[in-house]
Amino acid sequence: MSASVTFSTIKTASNHLFGLAVLNNPDALNALTLQMIDLLDPQLKAWAEDDAIAGVVLSATGDKAFCAGGDVVSLHHACKRVGAGHVPPEAATFFEHEYRLDYRIHTYPKPVLCWAHGIVMGGGVGLMVGASHRVVSPNARIAMPEVHIGLYPDVGGSWFLQRMPKRMGLFMGLTGAIVNAGDALLGQLADHVIAHEHYNDVLTAIAETEWAGNELANRELLSALLNRFSTEAPLGLLEQHAETIEAIVQTDSLEEISKGLHQLAKHSDPWLARAGQSFVHGSPTSAMLAFELPKILAGASVADVLRLEYQAALGCCAHPDFSEGVRALLVDKDKSPKWNPGTLNEVSRQTIEDIVKPRFDGSHPLADLA
Repeated sequence: MSASVTFSTIKTASNHLFGLAVLNNPDALNALTLQMIDLLDPQLKAWAEDDAIAGVVLSATGDKAFCAGGDVVSLHHACKRVGAGHVPPEAATFFEHEYRLDYRIHTYPKPVLCWAHGIVMGGGVGLMVGASHRVVSPNARIAMPEVHIGLYPDVGGSWFLQRMPKRMGLFMGLTGAIVNAGDALLGQLADHVIAHEHYNDVLTAIAETEWAGNELANRELLSALLNRFSTEAPLGLLEQHAETIEAIVQTDSLEEISKGLHQLAKHSDPWLARAGQSFVHGSPTSAMLAFELPKILAGASVADVLRLEYQAALGCCAHPDFSEGVRALLVDKDKSPKWNPGTLNEVSRQTIEDIVKPRFDGSHPLADLA
């Protein structure tokens, strides 16, 4: 049986090495499992401490997807085992280790090239956004679709969605809308658009480059290298519909935004209509979290964002919507979740406070993140 993440090194013209980490779970669209996380994180740590390593490439096997998200089906089964109101230890471990990995990428002391081709969703976006050099393919399909499964835009989403212009990130979080490579550039989720067929060419160029002995110079060298292969991005879907989206999300009232998104579900444009319908059929609790957490965390550091998101993720596991959402979408696949509460008006402040409260003894499991 092949490893779920493979590791190798690329020898370069300067005798430096580039680490190459490849997600290798293509049958599941490289969905991120705890095993994959626990392979990646220590290897990245080792490469960070190795003076021979000039940088790292993170990519994935297969042509369809970089990473379609976290392995939420396993978490669903664990949540069902312990019952509503409780957090299975597997969930506490998964989210702690996943967020530690994301934070390591955000703070990595060497250039990290994330080659995020095809489908990039949820936990896959979390891996991508913290890298110093983020490549998406022209056919990229990018989303934070947690509203469909009773979760919320985590893996730092409360931070990086806020950085998108004109509250486009809020629209993505509330609707789970699938956006494209142009949107990724506009929203500061990616830096370059390069056709996936040039992947091996880029690796060859890395091997042929004389890398320097310091991070700043190597970052500049890698940016110049990627510019040689970059292509024009498609017009962003968010950009095309910016006026319509901004008219809906510019208010600070989620009730008003909800009315606008309900109307959007009837729009003549199929993409806008799908976005509106996704909100209408999504978890009301997820929508409230997607709206409230960025407000709570406005101006917070990535570390502080991940600490509160960890609490919210465990709270979602204790809340019935997460198991129900995963059941309906990915287990039974009937696509008919029964959300509890069933409407946005029924989601109380106490519900949100209960979800984000600490569910651990002693210090925060992510207290050591700087």
